[in-house]
Amino acid sequence: MAALKPSLPMLSFFLLLSLYSNTFIHTALADGVTPEEAKQLRNEVREMFYHAFNGYMEHAFPLDELRPQSCGGEDSLGGYALTLIDSLDTLALLGDRDRFAASVEWIGKNLQFDINKTVSVFETTIRVLGGLLSAHLIASDYATGMKIPTYNNELLNLAEDLARRLLPAFDTPSGIPFGSVNLMHGVDEHESKITSTAGGGTLTLEFGVLSRLTKDPIFEQVTKNAVHGLWARRSRLNLVGAHINVFTGEWTQKDAGIGTSIDSFYEYLLKAYLLFGDEEYLFIFQEAYAAAMHYLYNDPWYVEVNMDSAAVVWPLFNSLQAFWPGLQVLAGDIDPAIRTHTAFFSVWKRYGFTPEGFNLATLSVQHGQRSYPLRPELMESTYWLYKATRDPKYLDAGRDMVASLQYSARCPCGFCHISDVEFHKQEDHMESFFLAETVKYLWLLFDLAVGPDNLVENGPYKYIFSTEGHLLPATPEISLVQEHCSYFGAYCNTGNMGNESHASDVASNPQETNDGSLYGRVCTRFPSGSTFSDSTPVSGLIKGVCPGLTHGQKFGISYVASSHRAHEESRNQRKPTVAESHSLVVVPGQTSEYSPSENKNYHEKFSESSEGGSVSDTPQKR
Repeated sequence: MAALKPSLPMLSFFLLLSLYSNTFIHTALADGVTPEEAKQLRNEVREMFYHAFNGYMEHAFPLDELRPQSCGGEDSLGGYALTLIDSLDTLALLGDRDRFAASVEWIGKNLQFDINKTVSVFETTIRVLGGLLSAHLIASDYATGMKIPTYNNELLNLAEDLARRLLPAFDTPSGIPFGSVNLMHGVDEHESKITSTAGGGTLTLEFGVLSRLTKDPIFEQVTKNAVHGLWARRSRLNLVGAHINVFTGEWTQKDAGIGTSIDSFYEYLLKAYLLFGDEEYLFIFQEAYAAAMHYLYNDPWYVEVNMDSAAVVWPLFNSLQAFWPGLQVLAGDIDPAIRTHTAFFSVWKRYGFTPEGFNLATLSVQHGQRSYPLRPELMESTYWLYKATRDPKYLDAGRDMVASLQYSARCPCGFCHISDVEFHKQEDHMESFFLAETVKYLWLLFDLAVGPDNLVENGPYKYIFSTEGHLLPATPEISLVQEHCSYFGAYCNTGNMGNESHASDVASNPQETNDGSLYGRVCTRFPSGSTFSDSTPVSGLIKGVCPGLTHGQKFGISYVASSHRAHEESRNQRKPTVAESHSLVVVPGQTSEYSPSENKNYHEKFSESSEGGSVSDTPQKR
């Protein structure tokens, strides 16, 4: 379907949102959370974790996931105790030495991947490979306080075996991997050649860590090639689409956005730089982020546009976008993160959860996307914004999230999916990421408020969270890839950096948490030519960047495009004509006098694309 160009109805819509913004902002947040209440909430979240974890262990283990309503289990990914693997580092974070050690021991003795199962490369990487590596790095290191004396690298060996079984998926002309692979037989001859951008570009952290630990570069090389394959096929606007043919390199869905099918591609560009110190990832992130903010951002919302023309095709907030403010905190772009989080959280306040899709034209739940499958992204951004600002409103937001989960999602043996956010109808399923991420970020939020005493905030290393919430430490073995200042939290040579030091915005007291601050001259400057250096405030979270060449000078990744396509891109290149309002815009409460019918013209303009878009009630997690 042809992309629809921005028009007067669209401009009127965003102006109308701005005019009504004061009406939309209702008193969403209750009285401030006291320190004592923060402690109670932290303990409540801990109980939530064990309610679900014990339910899984008693009723579903060793199957993959729990059916929390009927107290049963199901194999949903590969049949290898998925939820246990995904929960390992949460057990360690909570200081549960006994259950962490027992779980690691069971997995080391019983788990094997020599099975005739076809699995998602993306999901297996972020959930299983990431879970094994994170737990290995905790269990093998005395400095974490959770070392297991009898542990002998069993999880690392399993991780390497699993990754080698995933490698055949990368054998494509573009370097972008197939979406699925059989763990015993490789890629089936009838396997689809279409994969998502997130599926092909969200593998660098786990595979890169494995290469550093095993000293085998193949894992890091294939995932970096996949990123190159995707980025080389970006449009002239520096936008990427949602789905691509891994053989021809042609985009099969050209909708560009920050949500479903693309989201964690952006996330891993920045985090791969933070963890490994590889400046190429930072340069790509800077270009991709600048394009996203230029073409996708309609303050405070994000829309989907055609990657070639920037014409708006999908005026939708989808729940996977909620990770973005947290990523902006890591990038140091705090102000838009605050505004966007406020808008996203207003959707949660309206329904008690965030639906998979919320239509910005009708200000209602998108048809076919009414569910909330216990997603963690809004909790993740809430944690990062509280860490960056110490604004108590984020504790209030966390309290509301806990209340919604406890009152509407709690089931006899765990926590249930919500199949309809308007009626809070429960569904008998609990994704493993509920234990890996959702409760983890809530617990970290309140623990930070109480006075943190955990591995992340006070441990021996700076930790990067994977897209599954797994803890990946910036140890010298993993991050110290060059002698100069190119890793997270590094000192710079003082030759041309100046003598100023930069305090972190994460904590009011720079020594309060493990936030990456160093005492002395800390490298926080972006490389010369950076798009961030002139326009983006830096919070101090990104550290370890010394001046260097621009992306084009140093790497020069070229476009892969036919002459006809290049001509079309050049002809269509333009900034979309959209209103750039800086007013705070959030969604009206149920009692608001605002009516979606007042947007009739705008809705009619987009109704065709909204109905014709590719939607599903439970899209891929990332």
